[in-house]
Amino acid sequence: MEETLLDPAKLPQHIAVIMDGNGRWAKNQGLMRVRGHEKGTRAVSQTVETCAELGIKYLTLYAFSTENWKRPKLEVDTLMKILVSSLRKELPTLKKHGISLKAVGSLHLLPQKAQRELNEVIELTKDNDKMDLTLALSYGSREELTNAVKLIAQEVVTGDLELEDIQEATINNHLFTKDMPDVDLLIRTSGEHRISNFLLWQIAYAELYFTEVLWPDFRKEDFLEALKNYQDRERRFGKTSEQL
Repeated sequence: MEETLLDPAKLPQHIAVIMDGNGRWAKNQGLMRVRGHEKGTRAVSQTVETCAELGIKYLTLYAFSTENWKRPKLEVDTLMKILVSSLRKELPTLKKHGISLKAVGSLHLLPQKAQRELNEVIELTKDNDKMDLTLALSYGSREELTNAVKLIAQEVVTGDLELEDIQEATINNHLFTKDMPDVDLLIRTSGEHRISNFLLWQIAYAELYFTEVLWPDFRKEDFLEALKNYQDRERRFGKTSEQL
């Protein structure tokens, strides 16, 4: 599919991606699961660069969930090593396209080396203002919401916030994603039709796009197809077609 078929005025502002299918890709190739994660880095690079080229402001990638800690130690260790090596490798691309790297989740649970590398790249790209690339690492939406409730409750207890003043914006401002707009388009690869505890609050009115393509095989053409599908939909936000 060609980029010229897209309407620049109807591109989503915030895209979130559940990068699924690395393990199945490796199994199909007769390889260890970790090889699939390594291969998946190519899809990450293409997706990030395409977003930058199209002028999409926010991209959030589900890189590692809170539940992923339960996976075999070898797989977890390999994922952390891939994270560290990828961050350093992608730094020139981030600088070239004016991309600011950010991260959300329980980042303190990451290995010290991964934390150092992540914080360094975040610091080196903090002044880039063309696009925000956010990695959801050790992230779980229910944990995020629970944490927000605790923070809001504490403010009520201390008298810094009145109960009747709690609004949707109050919750938004206590989430990890407080500086981002809601998600417009959520993409999940590999044919699974689940949200898997990802940005549950933020996708309230997002368009959901599921593809059978496994993440290591996800290419620019697949991404553009998801965008075309998004643009062909009517987003009503509770209104009728006639009201739009």
